[in-house]
Amino acid sequence: MKILFIGGTGNISGDCAERLQSKGHEIHILSRGRSTVPAGMTAVIADRKDPAGMRRALQGSRAEIVINFLGYELSDIRLDFELFHESVRQYIFISSATVYLKPPPFLPITEATPKGNPFWDYAQKKLACEEWLLRARAENGFPATIVRPSHTYSRRWIPNPLSSSSYTFAARLEAGKPVFVPDDGENPWTLTAASDFAVGLAGLVGTEKAIGEAFHITSDEVLTWNQIVAEIAAALGVKSAQVVKVPTDSICEVAPQMTGSLKGDKSHPGVFDNSKIKRFVPEFSGHKPFRVGVRESVAWLRAHPEQQNLNPKMDALCDAVIGAWQGKHTSR
Repeated sequence: MKILFIGGTGNISGDCAERLQSKGHEIHILSRGRSTVPAGMTAVIADRKDPAGMRRALQGSRAEIVINFLGYELSDIRLDFELFHESVRQYIFISSATVYLKPPPFLPITEATPKGNPFWDYAQKKLACEEWLLRARAENGFPATIVRPSHTYSRRWIPNPLSSSSYTFAARLEAGKPVFVPDDGENPWTLTAASDFAVGLAGLVGTEKAIGEAFHITSDEVLTWNQIVAEIAAALGVKSAQVVKVPTDSICEVAPQMTGSLKGDKSHPGVFDNSKIKRFVPEFSGHKPFRVGVRESVAWLRAHPEQQNLNPKMDALCDAVIGAWQGKHTSR
């Protein structure tokens, strides 16, 4: 099948494109052209935020499957409907598990868990896109499938509570500098390898019974933030990590930009029931343990230092959060 990725060179989408290519599909990737498209895939150059450019780039293109990794606003979804509703066999919208109600009313989280994240506009926009697509399905037969990843990492990421797309957290551990975890660090959390996520997504592609359905795709392994940091430190060869436990409210007071990602996600339990995706895609297992995955990420990023994306602002933020908390604690 001819499959169009809207965004196909990112943290999750890259593994998904490779998985589907290995199954013999024809892969086209729409991006701004800043990243190299893997061999055997076709680059489609356009800016997601330029509707006229999108129309020109996709003129005459009749993809059977469209997988949208870059849908954040209703305008994105409406444009896709305009471009594809007459020809596409299946439109897969990559949403987010952050759309579920926070804190979750019960565990594990299932696709039937109430939705509505009061803390994060990112999650609210994703949910608005989902609801628009489901209405388009009901009213116009638009063949939409919704997929919700949670905290997912590839070899280019070392997932952590600060900034997973940057090596900054790992670099601090390597340098013997302190890092923080929210609250007491015992919040249960799920990390999923992108290569595992790709198995679940690929199994939904072209599956007619998945149209009109929503799925989350995550690992079954649950770790606390304390355990996650310990695994990162072990992968780095750091024997004694300095971990400071800071209340979420205190973190957000110093760094309000983290309110969405913490109060709207990482400071609440992230434990998922994957029964639904396993029914639809029996080969999905989410089998790669974080202990293995994080070592792969560390090895790859050390071999590709140009991809580490060190972020001085995140480094300074970490110092500010820890300094404020320790200063407050010491002054008592």
